[in-house]
Parts: sequence; C-alpha cells; structure tokens
Amino acid sequence: MSPEVISIGALLVMFVVGTVLPINLGILAFVATFTVGTASLGLTEDEIFEGFPVELFLTIVGVTYLFSVARRNGTIDLLVAAGVRLVRGKVALIPWVLFLVAALLTAFGTFTPAAVAILVPVAMNFAYRYKLNPLVVGMMVISGGHAGAFSPLAVSGALVLGMVDKTELHVSPVALFTASFVINLVLSLLTYALLAKRPVPLLDQDETAGADEESALSGRPDWRQWLTLACLVGLVVGALGFQLEIGFLALVAGALLALVDMKRQEKAVDGISWTTLLLVAGMMTYIAMLEKAGVIEKISEHAANLGAPLVVALFLCFTVAVTSAFASSTAILTAIIPIAVPLLLSSHLSAAGLIAALAVSTTIVDTSPFSTNGALVLANARGVDARRFYRQVISYTGGIVALGPLVAWGALVLPWS
Repeated sequence: MSPEVISIGALLVMFVVGTVLPINLGILAFVATFTVGTASLGLTEDEIFEGFPVELFLTIVGVTYLFSVARRNGTIDLLVAAGVRLVRGKVALIPWVLFLVAALLTAFGTFTPAAVAILVPVAMNFAYRYKLNPLVVGMMVISGGHAGAFSPLAVSGALVLGMVDKTELHVSPVALFTASFVINLVLSLLTYALLAKRPVPLLDQDETAGADEESALSGRPDWRQWLTLACLVGLVVGALGFQLEIGFLALVAGALLALVDMKRQEKAVDGISWTTLLLVAGMMTYIAMLEKAGVIEKISEHAANLGAPLVVALFLCFTVAVTSAFASSTAILTAIIPIAVPLLLSSHLSAAGLIAALAVSTTIVDTSPFSTNGALVLANARGVDARRFYRQVISYTGGIVALGPLVAWGALVLPWS
C-alpha cells in the first residue's frame, strides 16, 4: 500500500474515532504523526517535530490569555457596551459591523489571521452577552477578513499577483479582489439568513454565571481597565503597524495586566483554550508531516493530470479546499499556482477566473477548527458546550468544502472558458 493511501486513510480514521468517541482529535493526530511518519514515510523524529505549529500555538495562547485577563477585569464588557452604542442598540447589525471592519483591516494590509485574532475575542463576547449565535458571528468575522484579503495592498493579494506576474499570464487586481469580496459577502448573507436563528449549544446558566460576576462593571472605567485598553491598542499597533508577532505581544500585555491585578487574575490562565490548542497543534503537525513527505504535492499533481481542462480546474479547486482546511492557506496557494500555470497556458481557461477560483477555494475553508481563524473562534466562544460547538464548526466547514469550490468554479471559471 502506498504512503499516500496510508496517510489519507489514517486521517479518515482519526476523524471517525475523534467524532464518535470522547477523545481529543489532537491526541490521535500526534499518535498518527509519529506512527505514520516513522513507519510509512521514513521521517526522523526531528523532521516530524519541525511541523509543530509554534507560531499558531503562541497566537492562541497569547490572545486567549490576554482576553481572559481583560474579561476578568471588566474591560471586555466596556468594549461590548461601546459596540452596542455604536450600532445604536441594533444588536442584529453587530455581525455586519464586524464583517466590514475585518474586510477593511485585511484590504489595507493586515494579514488575515492577525485581523481575526484581534476581532474574534471581542466578537465572541458580543455573541455571549447579547445571545447571538456564536457560529454566525465568528464565521462572519472570518468571511470579512477574506473578503478584503485579495486587494493589491493585502498580503494574500500581493502574494498571488506577484506569483502571476512572474509568468506569461495576466490577472486583473480588481477582478481578483472583487471575486473574493463578492463570494465572501454572499457566504455571509447565507450564513446569517440560515443560521442566525438556530439554537446555540449553551451550557447551563450556573456554569457561565461566574464569568459575568467577575467582569461586572461598577460605574466608570478604573485605572486597570484604562491600562488594559492601552495594552489592546498597543497590541493592534504592534501587530498591524510594525508586523510584530501577535502571540508574544499578547503574552507580554497579559503578564503586565496580571501583575498589577494579581488577586483577580490568579485564575486567568484557565481562560486559555487548552483543548483547542491540543486539537489544532496535533492536526497541523500531522498535515505538516504530509507536506514535508511530499504527499500533498503528489495529490495535487494527480489532480492536474486528470485530462479535460475544466475538469482539472474543478478538481484543483476541491483539492486546495480540502487540504487548506487542515494546512496553511498561504502555503497551499504558493504550491497550487505553479501547478495551475501550465494548465492555463495550454488551454482556453480564463487565467483571472481560475486564479481567483483557486484563491477563493483555498481561503474560504479557513473556518475549519484546524486553521488559525477557525481555531480562534473555537477557543474564544463563551458559554457554549465546547464539544457540540466544535461539531457545529466542523459541519459548517464541511458544507463549505463540499459547495464552495463548486460555486467558485461555476461562477469564476465556467462562464469565461
């Protein structure tokens, strides 16, 4: 049996076992990484450890710790109240405000995970306080981030356009940006229309009351809350203005705030989503191992050799969607565009259409709990049954993986080919 078949088979077994039985999928992924990596792929332990997502680990630890501190000293309640005043009490508009803010941040150069890391903790507190569906709120923040992610000023947009410019192809920056924005806007409209009124997997009230009591406000902000707001501003400026690592910044800010409020922040570390960290770290280490062994590249090459250009284009869209749900979207884009170039040069497919479809198919699935964005939503959700909410996120992502590439191909490739 080929290593590719064994690797994908192990992945499917992990999903089935982790979904049916009460065992963290991350544990299964770490076990499979060691077993498949050494026994089937011939990798050393050091090569396997290289795939551990250190940056993502620090981001989730730092952001969830900082916002746990901010929640305990009442600062999050201040932000939530200010947001409600901003929309003049029309709570239903909150998800759309977050969508637009995320789109603006990424369109003007903020890396999508950084924008999501800044907005999701506040968004999840909005959802908790005003009984909004956290799945809808979190997914709309992610969609907003990707709606602006392919402007010429954005990281992803500049990457894709730069790679295409090195070839004989031409892709309009306006076409790439518009395609991403419109499809993510439509996705958000459908998400809001279909899921906004769906029931939320809440915990019992007495299990969530403690957090509210700890963060209750009394009058105007005190000096600790002003200091917290200053730290949050510093986090945004450092991450967006100076491209500093957001995880380190968040840990520094969280430690400083804990030192000046030690009695109330003694249990702030409990706010770190360790379950999510284990889940994401295990899965990403496994996928990184497959990338290092060349399994992902071989799957993409098999897709490119299927035959009819339109069929190949559709298969490539599905391939990047499935793999990007577990791996870095940026890495997948970097790998798939060179594979698509020979196909475009030898066929009548629209270069702008296929490149845009691949870009959308790669990023639209970042709602997955195994991606940075989806993991942040899962880690910051408040007052929900974690296991049921995880299943909701998985189901939502599964729907996007199944339909998103088909929609992108049908809207961007088929009409222009």
